[in-house]
Amino acid sequence: MAAMPDEIRERWGPEGSAPADPVREERLVVARARRDRAAFEPLYRRYLPDIYRYCLFRLGDREMAEDATSQVFIRAMDRLGQFRDGSFRAWLFTIAHRTTIDLVRTRPAVSPLEAAAHVPSNDVPPECAAEASEEQRLLLAHLARLSDSHRQVGEFRLAGLNDREIADVLGERHTAIRTRQSRALARLRQLASESGWLASREDGP
Repeated sequence: MAAMPDEIRERWGPEGSAPADPVREERLVVARARRDRAAFEPLYRRYLPDIYRYCLFRLGDREMAEDATSQVFIRAMDRLGQFRDGSFRAWLFTIAHRTTIDLVRTRPAVSPLEAAAHVPSNDVPPECAAEASEEQRLLLAHLARLSDSHRQVGEFRLAGLNDREIADVLGERHTAIRTRQSRALARLRQLASESGWLASREDGP
């Protein structure tokens, strides 16, 4: 089987693996933020790029994505007392998921292919992000060709969530998400192979 491109491996992770879970550290930060809103800043800085990326991909418009990102963090600070247990990242993405749904209902979203060129890389804040690489654009183009349910899981995975967190956000069983994630990744590999993307990378320097 062909190896995964770096962009998939870095954001999706090796098949069957999950990113490190910073739950313990986050609980301490959340506890401080409940007493002092200024202590929310580390959480804001940690998740700003991923939340912005997710909103931009879902909405396809920079202005809408910036507005949605602001709404997500404002709502998170206002509702911080409602967070009890589990992954703060999943809780934050639940807010982002619902926020983007509300915005799509009021304003039609742009095709994700139109937004692909403006999706920032993982480690660059949105205000400093450059144009996406050709590899990122190809990845998002392939992702847009997945079924809605597979694409949804792929978007969350590429935004940094693991399968348990995706299950929490969507309110579905972990086993169902794992199965859907595996099928989405298989289909993504197939599309990349058919387009010659994998072959071009393997033949490169």
